[in-house]
Amino acid sequence: MAGPDEETPSTEQRYQDLCMDLNMDKIATEEAWQSFEKMSTNYTLEGDDLHWLACALYVACRKSLTPTVGRGTVEGNCVSLTRLLRSAKLSLIQFFNKMKKWADMASLPQDFRDKVDRLERNFAVSTVIFKKFEPIFLDLFRNPGDDQPRAPRGRKQRRLPCTSSDVFSFCWTLFVQVKGNFPAISDDLVNSYHLLLCCLDLFFGNALCAGRKDLLNTEFPALPEGFTNRDWRSPSEPPCIIDKLCELHDGLVLEAKGIKEHWWKPYIKKLFDKKTLKGRQETLTGLLDLATFEINNKSINKEYEEWVLTVGDFDERIFLGEDADVEIGTPAKPAPNITGELGERMVQSSHLKQHMAETKSLAPSTPLTGRRYLKEKDPTVTPVSTATQSVSRLQALLAGLKTSPSDNLTKLFSECSRNPQESISSRIKEMGEQFCTSYTQPSEDHPGSHIEFAQKRLRLAETLYYKVLENVMLQEKKRLKGKLDLVSLMEQDVFHRSLMACCLEIIIFSYNSQRTFPWIIDVFGLSPYHFYKVIEVLIRAEDGLSRDVVKHLNFIEEQILESLAWKSESPLWEAMKMNENAVPSCEEVTLPSQLENGHSNTAVRMGQSPPVHPQVRRIARDTGVMLKKVESPLSPLSAHDRFSSPAAGSLGTAKRRLFSNDQTNNAATTTSAQSQPATVQVVTTATDQGVQQTITQQTVAIPIPSGSGTITYLATLPIVQQVQPGQQPQQIQLQAVPQGQQVPGAGVLGAMAQAVATGQQQAAPSQTAAVPHGTAAAAAPASGEKAAAGEQHPHKRIGSLGLFFRKVYHLASVRLRDLCEKLEVGDELRRKMWTCFTHTLKEHVELMRDRHLDQIVMCSIYVMAKVTQHDKSFQDIMKCYRTQPQASSHVYRSVLLHPTGLP
Repeated sequence: MAGPDEETPSTEQRYQDLCMDLNMDKIATEEAWQSFEKMSTNYTLEGDDLHWLACALYVACRKSLTPTVGRGTVEGNCVSLTRLLRSAKLSLIQFFNKMKKWADMASLPQDFRDKVDRLERNFAVSTVIFKKFEPIFLDLFRNPGDDQPRAPRGRKQRRLPCTSSDVFSFCWTLFVQVKGNFPAISDDLVNSYHLLLCCLDLFFGNALCAGRKDLLNTEFPALPEGFTNRDWRSPSEPPCIIDKLCELHDGLVLEAKGIKEHWWKPYIKKLFDKKTLKGRQETLTGLLDLATFEINNKSINKEYEEWVLTVGDFDERIFLGEDADVEIGTPAKPAPNITGELGERMVQSSHLKQHMAETKSLAPSTPLTGRRYLKEKDPTVTPVSTATQSVSRLQALLAGLKTSPSDNLTKLFSECSRNPQESISSRIKEMGEQFCTSYTQPSEDHPGSHIEFAQKRLRLAETLYYKVLENVMLQEKKRLKGKLDLVSLMEQDVFHRSLMACCLEIIIFSYNSQRTFPWIIDVFGLSPYHFYKVIEVLIRAEDGLSRDVVKHLNFIEEQILESLAWKSESPLWEAMKMNENAVPSCEEVTLPSQLENGHSNTAVRMGQSPPVHPQVRRIARDTGVMLKKVESPLSPLSAHDRFSSPAAGSLGTAKRRLFSNDQTNNAATTTSAQSQPATVQVVTTATDQGVQQTITQQTVAIPIPSGSGTITYLATLPIVQQVQPGQQPQQIQLQAVPQGQQVPGAGVLGAMAQAVATGQQQAAPSQTAAVPHGTAAAAAPASGEKAAAGEQHPHKRIGSLGLFFRKVYHLASVRLRDLCEKLEVGDELRRKMWTCFTHTLKEHVELMRDRHLDQIVMCSIYVMAKVTQHDKSFQDIMKCYRTQPQASSHVYRSVLLHPTGLP
């Protein structure tokens, strides 16, 4: 092992000592060293070399297979991660941070990266569960920190009763041993937490039956009556305190009792049958007796050690060690009101908070597009309480409902020209069977779950599906006012499959399962482009969803908009092909309230978000965010239109259609169509010849025919006049007329109004009036006004493709503005960067195939900064990009250079 420089011998010697301490095999030792030499040649490895060697050793260990007696072969060489890190003096948090960098440098395969991600998530779950375990234990038992130190016991000395510290360690070890043997349980954070409550219930009952008053906390409210009396006698059977634990510590009673009866008690009885545990099997007590405690403790620790070496990787007993904070990477000071080692461990470390926030392993950060309305969650709210509250809220939302259509929904089905109920029921049944099969089947990514849990999740999802479907049908009938048969939507197979998949995703997320998106659409073979269409439909139809569910669906939508919808196999490309490969411009699809006007290049007003959905307003109100109070609007596009193919050339009239039912913040929605147009002088400037240019604004009512009648818009139009010195501006009255007609004395103005209605731009003499580029779209619908003159000219609709690009433009604009603010880029240069992006998306959309939206955004920033001689290196751009909540290293490390299948 020749070293590349003079410092290598000392590093090599330390590495050899590490391998000897671990009893590492020769193949793994040499492979790790060669990998380290290669990385140190190509990269600058900051920090202790031994820490990087530990990462190389971990990779080499996991590549090997070890033969065993009676069990075939096991993955790895029986060196646990905890032992490796302990010998290398590397904390867990440091290991995860360095391992991600090592994976990038060594170009490790994706399946290995996924394993590390799952390991990191298991660590996060264990950390969260342990932090819940400590305060609950202190509720039931005396503080272990108050135990008197004991001298080591000799062989011939009498055994001493177990202390509170002994019970603390034994309880946690038994919990992690049972959890490790139940991957179906540990898959969900909620299930893992309820398993912990079952374990604490068992030890409380054992202490009570053993009469160990010295172990129990006398202030616990579920103690039996007369417990503190001298003549109190211990019961023969342990009481169940699951109800009280759930009441005090955010548990779900039915879920916890189900875990106890069907999983916990049968497994504990199995341990009694195997003689792993000794005591009274009929009542599951006697675990803490003087004659059995030490034997039981050693036996459970031995079983868990075998599991860690053969199946597991992360030894969760690390939380019990004296150096737990150092080994985990969370040094902490004792809390002022809690003493002892337990008090030190109970302090929530800022290092751990920062790590979990950066990894987003249990609670994803609020996406940039939602931060105007949704604040970041209170850091004191734990993922366990969040998950149990989400499940509890779902159960309350669906209480009393059936996993079949309600009477009202059945009536809505019967009103269709062809009753779709039978086909819908058979489709949901088929999807349910497919879900249960996939949910219970083990794979490389997931250990598989039990059929009971799959069926329980499915029942909740079916109930939610029929509830949402009923609300969707009612909204569609209200929108269309009975003029369109809903059978066309009800017979859309992709709509129902997407809606059911979205309901299942909500249920799985609420339980904080490891089956994360896009697992659910992979199960049903759904394309992300079709799945995204149903997200807004579902949120608008169901206002009882929790804050975290809405945020999660927003996060999924962003994933689809930024990359998943741009895959080569995505139906998006076929949809654009049907539209003659035309990509709409930003002005054509963006709402008027989101446009930055008055510039040669119209840009999205990136400081504003899309029209606020009433569900978001409700959540914002609950969290104290003040929003302007407006009437809840209907969706700008019906569910039927979202799942319909775009008509050829329909995007040319996108601008006027998009305003049909959206109520925007700065539009004059409260003004009636009959009210007098308001003329407001904005600015007056003088030219070199003394001619003054006056700009006024006037509101005019424009009737636009729609599929359900005629909608009247209130358009605020600027009028530019050039006035000679000493003269007053003319009083000009705008009037909108049906297309093809002229009003005497208002020919030019009538044409201007028609230009607004048709999305076209026509020249107008500056002496009379002019509509600047991008401003003519500033129209908002008036409330319920109709004009019969325009009914014979039905207009084309934007369709789902235009809505997709509206969302893409908005998402890109929010991220680009955020980067520009962090890079301290001025408004003028920012607009040029935005113009570069929109031009690329519109004229060279093929660049998005199999690529990421953020890649195009960062390139637009870099290119425009370069050509305008602004010093913005790509390294600076990436540094700012990494601070965004959606940022991932693969976006800038794995960039497709040569797309396949292109002419």
